[in-house]
Amino acid sequence: MAATKRTAEAKVSSKDEDPSRPYALGDVRNIGIVAHIDAGKTTTTERMLYYSGRVHKMGEVHEGSAAMDWMSQEQERGITITSAATTLFWQQAQINLIDTPGHVDFTVEVERSLRILDGAVGIFCAVSGVQPQSETVWRQARRYNVPFVAFINKMDRTGADFDGTVREIHERLAAPVVPVQMPWGAEDGFEGVIDLIRMQAVTFDAASLGRKVDFKSIPESLAAEAERRRAEMIERVAEKDEAVLETYLEDGRDVSAELLRAGIRRAVIRGEIVPVFCGTALRNRGVQPLLDGVVAYMPSPADVPPVEGRHPKSEETLTREAADGAALSALVFKIATDEYVGKVAFTRVYSGTLKKGKNVFNPRTGRRERIGRLLRVHANQREEVDTLYAGEIGAIVGPKEATTGDTLCAENDPIVLEQIVFPEPVVSMAVEPRTKADSDDLQDALRALAEEDPTFRVSVDPETGQTLISGMGELHLEVIRDRLLREFKVQAKVGRPSVAYRESVKSGGEAEEVFEREFGGRGHFARVRIRVSARGRGEGNQIGIEAPENEVPAAYHDALRSGLGDALSTGVLGNYPLVDTDVAVTGGAFHPVDSSDVAFRSAAIMALRRAAAEADPVLLEPIMALEIVTPEDHMGDVFGDLNGRRGQVWESRSRDDLQIIEAGVPLSEVFGYATHLRSLTKGRASYTMEPHSFAEVPPSLQEEILQR
Repeated sequence: MAATKRTAEAKVSSKDEDPSRPYALGDVRNIGIVAHIDAGKTTTTERMLYYSGRVHKMGEVHEGSAAMDWMSQEQERGITITSAATTLFWQQAQINLIDTPGHVDFTVEVERSLRILDGAVGIFCAVSGVQPQSETVWRQARRYNVPFVAFINKMDRTGADFDGTVREIHERLAAPVVPVQMPWGAEDGFEGVIDLIRMQAVTFDAASLGRKVDFKSIPESLAAEAERRRAEMIERVAEKDEAVLETYLEDGRDVSAELLRAGIRRAVIRGEIVPVFCGTALRNRGVQPLLDGVVAYMPSPADVPPVEGRHPKSEETLTREAADGAALSALVFKIATDEYVGKVAFTRVYSGTLKKGKNVFNPRTGRRERIGRLLRVHANQREEVDTLYAGEIGAIVGPKEATTGDTLCAENDPIVLEQIVFPEPVVSMAVEPRTKADSDDLQDALRALAEEDPTFRVSVDPETGQTLISGMGELHLEVIRDRLLREFKVQAKVGRPSVAYRESVKSGGEAEEVFEREFGGRGHFARVRIRVSARGRGEGNQIGIEAPENEVPAAYHDALRSGLGDALSTGVLGNYPLVDTDVAVTGGAFHPVDSSDVAFRSAAIMALRRAAAEADPVLLEPIMALEIVTPEDHMGDVFGDLNGRRGQVWESRSRDDLQIIEAGVPLSEVFGYATHLRSLTKGRASYTMEPHSFAEVPPSLQEEILQR
């Protein structure tokens, strides 16, 4: 099961493939490890690194020694906060792997990782089954058409239920699951796995920390069940693959392992099958077969459709084949700040090659940028390379202007790849330097953190002048505060977390404003008429210019859009952003000499604010989706508490002797909920939470919030 590096004489898989690349394009796998918090992602990744020889000592999350959890905040909390990339080698394949966070506050790390990956391994807990973040990452994977492999972990835990978890994945995620293994025992009796492809039992030697893998005959007590499960597996694969179906119809159930693997691989790449593996990563059982499955079933960059983009000027749709000889197209999916090398841009190369010392073009800035150093990354360790080839993931040191979502390409053949859409932050807090000397350092640190994390925002309250930082949750902002102190050595005082409200309109409104001033030695004139109306919740804002040219010339359209965009960012009730609003410029007037961009921009802002004020403005609050797992004895207390928090119960179901409650609760009502829930249930209940939607604040509360 060791990797074999490609030699210079090895066959090149494509005429456009650079013969100097160490691994053929077809032998590259770009995968992510995704799951709910505490399902075992990082533990599984650590075993993959150990068995592949990438590390020589197995790290443990609970000891704070996991190689992939390298930040001090991760080691102290025992959770993954930032996605960590590494490269390992297995079965003649180069696996570029990203271990992602499971906590909802850091879901952006999963989003931008899945955007550039070709496949994902979803880890599910055999006891807890499908949890809220499991559903979130599955939806994210579907959005980017990322093929999925499932690994049911913690089969040694009390209450482990392989079949129940498989059923739940199918029912709750509508995932086309096909088990390619079955467990050999469960809980304390979990001994290994039964490989349904090769029809062999697989055990893992405890003395060698699972490194030694033994294949043996299937025990008689499990033989009949294994045959039944294999027959079911073949039927499921035959439904999706013609080659397997043809053999199945001709030879009954006698389908070779080689043909089955090839059929499963084709179906996985099309997104029609999710193979299911099982094991217990903490007890070192089941990880090597999972690695085999990654190589056997996950697509290489050559197997996925060409990446799509658009021409930066003509907007024409373009495609790029995954080939070293094609024009360069690469996407910057993450920015990080390293205390030793400075700014680092994590990049996926889709086509062409990224070479040290060469120039690349950034269509967003319209400028060239010289590549100084290139790195292959292993968590917080770096290995310098001269070239990143098509299909590879690596990092660029010290890019001057590149930021998350930027495309790097050839200047004579430009392309802009689809950008990543990030959720809006829902929690804010005020921050200020402890001393005047810390002021500049604080602003520099906040700028660097905002560049790293697109869901972290920095703004200034127009009324108080305070600096506000916004993020995805209390933990997110807590980690930011900790990093300010430890990494950036900035002493700062922070306020209590507060809700990031939004504003919207419920009806329509229209207003006309005239801007007429004299400054800078000339007159400035513009008249703008604005119509405002409500859009559906979650549909976002829309700005249109319907005014005829003889009233509002096209030369002023950009100024209008800029002014309206700024006006939408402050709202009319409490300076909160205005969302889900349709804004149309329906008319106006200009002066051939005195009209200016400044005048049209100012008139548009004034007209929008007055029109919105007439359109029944309303305050919106973020609603959080809670999943509470509680013993049945405490259900009444939990329900009563949710009612007191203005919560709405969506669903309640049983799992063994526990009750699972799904509810929507306003974010303002769940600060400190973890402590309260523990107290309410004597420490027996737990919960998870993620942003769900925005909803109107009740009128009585709206007045109270606006008067604070």
